[in-house]
Amino acid sequence: MKNVFKKESVATYLKADSRLTKTLGARDLLSLGIGAVIGTGIFILPGHEAALHAGPAVTVAFLIAAIVSGFVGMAYAEFSSAMPVAGSAYSFGAVIYGEIIGWILGWALILEYFLTVSAEAVGFASYFNNNILGAFGVHMPKFLAAGPLEGGVINISATLIVLLIAFIILQGASLSKKVENVAVLIKVAIIILFIIVGAFYINTKNYVPFYPKQFHTEPFGMGGISTATATVFFAFVGFDALAANSAETVNPKKDVVRGVLGTVVVAVILYVGFSFVLTGVVNYKQLNVDDPAAYALKVVHLDTWNKLITIGALVGIFTSLLTMFFGGSRLVYALGRDGLLPEKMGEVDEKFSVPRNAVLLAMVVQAFFAGLVPLTELTSLINAGTLLAFVFISFGIIPLRKRKDIPNDGFKMPWYPVLPILAGLASIYFLFMLPTISKISVGLWITIGIIVYFVYGLKHSKLQSKSH
Repeated sequence: MKNVFKKESVATYLKADSRLTKTLGARDLLSLGIGAVIGTGIFILPGHEAALHAGPAVTVAFLIAAIVSGFVGMAYAEFSSAMPVAGSAYSFGAVIYGEIIGWILGWALILEYFLTVSAEAVGFASYFNNNILGAFGVHMPKFLAAGPLEGGVINISATLIVLLIAFIILQGASLSKKVENVAVLIKVAIIILFIIVGAFYINTKNYVPFYPKQFHTEPFGMGGISTATATVFFAFVGFDALAANSAETVNPKKDVVRGVLGTVVVAVILYVGFSFVLTGVVNYKQLNVDDPAAYALKVVHLDTWNKLITIGALVGIFTSLLTMFFGGSRLVYALGRDGLLPEKMGEVDEKFSVPRNAVLLAMVVQAFFAGLVPLTELTSLINAGTLLAFVFISFGIIPLRKRKDIPNDGFKMPWYPVLPILAGLASIYFLFMLPTISKISVGLWITIGIIVYFVYGLKHSKLQSKSH
């Protein structure tokens, strides 16, 4: 009789992942973290969420999301320190809760990663087509600028950027690392410039009302801010991507926590500053556009700065694409490694030490969604998987501390057990605050995942085939 709650051992994962090359240090992880967190989330979401859910109080939504993510990030850091393996929440879940819970988390995060990359690619295409090609008088024909749901045939720019990212990742972690480190410095500098320059054009009337009445839905009149907060968790899925790189980190006990906490601090400063200036420069009602920062600078006739912010957005989204693609391909590799997906996905290319088949699968799926599905449809599906993983990782610290077979002598989440419980409860609250369509869609996806597990995964699982 097979036991779906059978738990994997850390030693098995460490042995399997020894094929991956350890090249990442604390600075590389910080670059990866900032690369993931400061992407479409900062260049696109503040505008949409201000217009649709929170008004200028979107600043508060980002602050809350960053604080909760920071708490959960500490849980991820402790897990990564104790278990420096590929697969992040999937692998952690399989060790702590059992195979089926690990699979559900992995399945939810596959959707998360793939759709995040697709959404980032659509955001990239929006800035590129409108502000780069448009500046040279080149206007992409409608059938090449949008997918079928928006009256076109394919979003060609979004598709091509996914293919380019796949090419870089297939060359190995060291090239990805070099590209990421340079690009992150450029985009952070440009965001800081936007905050400084935009501050001179703030019209304080745009902050009144700071939290418009039409968004005062239940519970406690915080509905609009809560929904915006739940939606912008999309920006913070980068923590899982950082953990996904634990197996390729030189000193995971120290470096992962530095990467996670450094990313939180930078994210809080940049997100809050950016959204505060954005909603001060332009009235929130005008910000429901895919390139709000560039739009805001156009409104105040700063055309030169508009081009600069476009470059920052393109570089920013590019690095985010790189990190999320990296993390998603490692998750597919981990599921293949364990037999829950076809074993070919768990193979590692000998020349470049990358899971080539996993990268190619991720490329095909992500390019398909990027080319054919609009940004708003993609982002509405993304956050539930992130928050589900946040719940299990936060509460998972409690059984992790009780496991004598896992050497947990690195970073420890503070204020145990209060902080892990608070982080888990906050994640559950925001999970329920997501739009209904998100919850239904992810519920359907997880149902499909459970069917796949019982039809395929359980039969091919390497863990199940081991003698008891």
